[in-house]
Amino acid sequence: MSVPESGLAAAVAELTAELAAMRSDRARRRLVDLATGVLVSQLRIPPAEAGDHLTRLAASTGLGVPDMAADIVNGAAGAPSAAPGVPATSTGPPPAEARRMRRGVAAVLSNDTAADAAASLLEGSLRALGVRAVFLWRRTGTDCLELAGQAGAGPQEAEHWHWVPPEGEGPLHRALRSVAPVWLPAGTPPERGERLPGPAPEAARALVPLVRDGAVTGLALAVWPGPAELTEEIRRTVPALCAPTAYVLDAEAPVSAVPPLVTALLDVLDRPGAVLGADGAVAHLNPAALRALGGASRVGRPAAQVFPHTHAELLALAGRAAATTAPQVADRLPADGERRPLMRDVRVVPLGQGRAVALWRTSEDRGPLLTRALGRLERLASFEDDLAGGGSRWSEHAYAVFGLRPGDPPVPLRSLAPLLHPEDVPELQELLTTLAESHEGGQALVRVVRGDGGVRHVRIAAEPVLGGGAATGVVGVFQDVSAQHHTEVALNATFDQLSAVQRDAVLRNRLVLRLQHAIVPEAPTLETVPGLQVAARYRPAVEEDRVGGDWYDVQTLPGGKALVTVGDIAGHGIASATSMIALRGALRGLAFAERAPGRLMAWLNEVTLHTSSQPTATALAALFDRADHSLRWTSAGHPPPLLLRNGRARFLTGPHNVLLGALPGAAYEEATVQLRPGDTLLLYTDGFVERRHTGLDESLEAFRRAAELLGPGPPDEQADRLMTGVIGDTDDDTSLVVVRVA
Repeated sequence: MSVPESGLAAAVAELTAELAAMRSDRARRRLVDLATGVLVSQLRIPPAEAGDHLTRLAASTGLGVPDMAADIVNGAAGAPSAAPGVPATSTGPPPAEARRMRRGVAAVLSNDTAADAAASLLEGSLRALGVRAVFLWRRTGTDCLELAGQAGAGPQEAEHWHWVPPEGEGPLHRALRSVAPVWLPAGTPPERGERLPGPAPEAARALVPLVRDGAVTGLALAVWPGPAELTEEIRRTVPALCAPTAYVLDAEAPVSAVPPLVTALLDVLDRPGAVLGADGAVAHLNPAALRALGGASRVGRPAAQVFPHTHAELLALAGRAAATTAPQVADRLPADGERRPLMRDVRVVPLGQGRAVALWRTSEDRGPLLTRALGRLERLASFEDDLAGGGSRWSEHAYAVFGLRPGDPPVPLRSLAPLLHPEDVPELQELLTTLAESHEGGQALVRVVRGDGGVRHVRIAAEPVLGGGAATGVVGVFQDVSAQHHTEVALNATFDQLSAVQRDAVLRNRLVLRLQHAIVPEAPTLETVPGLQVAARYRPAVEEDRVGGDWYDVQTLPGGKALVTVGDIAGHGIASATSMIALRGALRGLAFAERAPGRLMAWLNEVTLHTSSQPTATALAALFDRADHSLRWTSAGHPPPLLLRNGRARFLTGPHNVLLGALPGAAYEEATVQLRPGDTLLLYTDGFVERRHTGLDESLEAFRRAAELLGPGPPDEQADRLMTGVIGDTDDDTSLVVVRVA
């Protein structure tokens, strides 16, 4: 049964996303491991303690663990760092840029092959700079350039630039000898008539020699879609990100150079083939060999690892071929008759310089190709009917399909009716009519009633054999599709159940979403708070099923003070929304005890720990006293408030407390700030500032600049302007509270 194109595309997209996530996690772990090692060396503490210290540093600075790890590694390497306690230098790129570069370097070094490194380099870093394609060449001992990996280019272009000899003295080899990067903002000069990979001659390019141990071992090429301004940041970032690929190229260097003509010939063969180096390692495997060995690339490994059961005899044949300069032949390997052969019809051809090409087959059956192909498919059997002579021939699998013994005479297609369920005999007759009268092939799905009482669902596909304008025979296959049939029935029933469950889930999701919007409306009418002007805005997530856990609240307490709160439950979905409703309601009730914000947050932490879904959350509570214009506030891992005073904006600094629901008995320290008439305070959730490809520091700085550009105006107007120009792009829900001292 064929896979629908939509299903195949979805499967490919899902696997691609899973692979990207695995690569990202591997790069993150590599960077964290490096930072942990630096802390072990600098602080002289055990690795486990260093890992905990890294996590605490990240929480205390408001950075993610990967960003904190990047700062630590950069600090150890003498690069800029924005993290407290991490050494910084006065030269080089800004800390945020250095952090991005370190993450990109870790992503490249986490790959095992040049092809994967090229993909990580492009998708993880260079595409954000406008780069369209990346090429990585390995420098051979004869000064040729062999394409080891590429991303963003088509297969024809990659094949064209797979092997670049040095005789051309083109821009690639000039860059190779220059050792310094070569920048071509407008591509190659047209008067030279030189070619480089890329969509057009005028497309911008950067050629970066790859150096390891003081020697140029390869070349990287970054290609833009057209002319581009190659800024100072680009000229600083691209070489730094490309440099680690030299280590991937070196690690993947072939055991011995294989002439391109040999690999090209091997790759078009439908039988397995391998190139054995003079040192006993495998220098090349063609696609058929990769399939025979399970699909994993083992180039560069010793033959004993690639061919564990046959390597001794295979290398002996290669040795004799090299010594005699004549092909060597073996009927089977292993040669002894006690073990099942793994290789048949083995041919070993000398290649020169101690190398050899090995060709073999893996199938024991030397019969017709059709029979061999059918034998690979389960529950599939062939038949041939001679209409003139009346005879019939079945393959051995056909007897099991009909419940007959191998010694029983085969039954011609036209005589199968007694073996079928009576209701399916018309299907067989229609197929016979199509074969005999229309001289066309066809198929039928019938039920076979076997002698043991069992019923099998069998698909019959047949073609007429024509001679002299008449059908002289019939050939075809029987396929037992009982398991498939039963599976389809079960899947249909399961699909009906899933559809009902999905409808219920959608209904529940919509109800919770409506409840959330009722509690946290997009543009609420807030209660009047003496001494303050307050406006709040809420933007739900882009996708309806990503119902989130944002909340905000403004309430006047009996003593005349005002409590402003904002929070965000981790995750999305019904559980997050219901947890948000529970915590918001709990905090609103606890607030009437008129205790300090730190005490309220400690109580709310205990409520979170005893909530059924056991969520974690960030929150910020600020208590305003209009008598002296003081503001006492505390935060549970929440982004800091932004104070706008006289057209200048700054983030308030306060203690770094743990998230809600993280630790029982946690204490929450407070900070106090004296507000002035006309001051504006901005409280928000992380969805307001977070961006997919930007660090948190840069996002907060962009938010600060946007606040300074607001100018005078009522809080409602300022809230609308900020939400219209909101800088977050993660499609998460977003909350904003604007508080002005009257």
